[in-house]
Amino acid sequence: MIKGFMLMVSMVAAHAYAQDSGPVPADGVYTMLIGTYTSGKSEGIYVYRFDTKSGAATPVSVAKTVNPSFLVVSPDRHFVYSVNELPGDDGPATQRGGVSAFGFDPARGQLTFLNKVSSDGNDPAHLSLSPDGKYLLAANYSVAADPGGSFAVFPLQGDGQVGTSVQTVHHEGSGPVKGRQDGSHVHSTVFSPDGRYMFAQDLGADKLYSYRYTPQSGGAPFAATDWAYTQMKAGTGPRHLIFDKDGRHAYLTSELTATVSSFDYQDGKLKLVQTLPLSPAGFKGKVGAAAIHLSPDGRFLYASNRGDANEIVIFSIDASNGHLKQIGRQSTLGKSPREFAIDPTGNWLIVGNQLSDTVYVFKRDPHSGLLDPTPKQHFDLGAPVDFKLVSPA
Repeated sequence: MIKGFMLMVSMVAAHAYAQDSGPVPADGVYTMLIGTYTSGKSEGIYVYRFDTKSGAATPVSVAKTVNPSFLVVSPDRHFVYSVNELPGDDGPATQRGGVSAFGFDPARGQLTFLNKVSSDGNDPAHLSLSPDGKYLLAANYSVAADPGGSFAVFPLQGDGQVGTSVQTVHHEGSGPVKGRQDGSHVHSTVFSPDGRYMFAQDLGADKLYSYRYTPQSGGAPFAATDWAYTQMKAGTGPRHLIFDKDGRHAYLTSELTATVSSFDYQDGKLKLVQTLPLSPAGFKGKVGAAAIHLSPDGRFLYASNRGDANEIVIFSIDASNGHLKQIGRQSTLGKSPREFAIDPTGNWLIVGNQLSDTVYVFKRDPHSGLLDPTPKQHFDLGAPVDFKLVSPA
């Protein structure tokens, strides 16, 4: 019983901190999944081999599906789930987005379509798995005011297929930035390190909504907490939240002001302690904070900044209090770096430039946290967005 309990705690902590890539391959070669937007050159989810010794990426296969802009891999690495981000800026508000399930053979690098369900909203932009593996959550950003931002909860079947939604929660609210905050926009759903709470980041309402996860209740698995949300400064547009290894601190990108915030965390409550800009003093161009990731050792934090900045900004983390200090920035050599990944060895950072159809692989110094400004490799791929690395073992 003790062993089982400790395994469960370990799995929850790993889930909250980062995607578990699985056992280290003897040859150092991982299977890499890349999600894309398919309105241009791309066809769906691309599978590559990524050599952590050389930084080389080699194409293997592609699974055709519409706008798989965010991916999540099951803990056993047998299944992959993607959003189908629809209808988009120009689509009809009546059209719902989708969530697709694929069987996955990481050794062969092959994806097999299983099924697809409605995301119960518009423009699903993020997926997360409950720590116990029972549910898949989709964050519906929703460009359209009706139905507006929401998150939907899907049961997962034993064969990997996604069931229809058992709970959909709509948010109400808006912010001062016209055209971007006219209504709710749920951008991500993230579980606390202990698996008891879930946080839904609402870019439109400037709030981090908090929910209790109670799958044993027999009813809807998520219920609002007594305090309901953490309020962010008006007009900031919170986007992505992550927790550190120890579960004592959390970090947030706010898209509209291009900032990173740090929080103290305890028992479901976030306390804001610091907010830093991604852009240098005096920068006058457009900005747009996006992804945020920690180095494998938890000593450094990285965030992408789009707009006219198009860079990865690097912060060191004070181990005593979780505070951030900016130590560097690196151009992504393209337009609109939305997502990126740090490989399990910590030696490489892989970033996609959505609007210039390129992927760059930068050498990372695990000791200083900085990136070599001369990329080790780059390759062309239509509208690359999301990256997941998985052990083929």
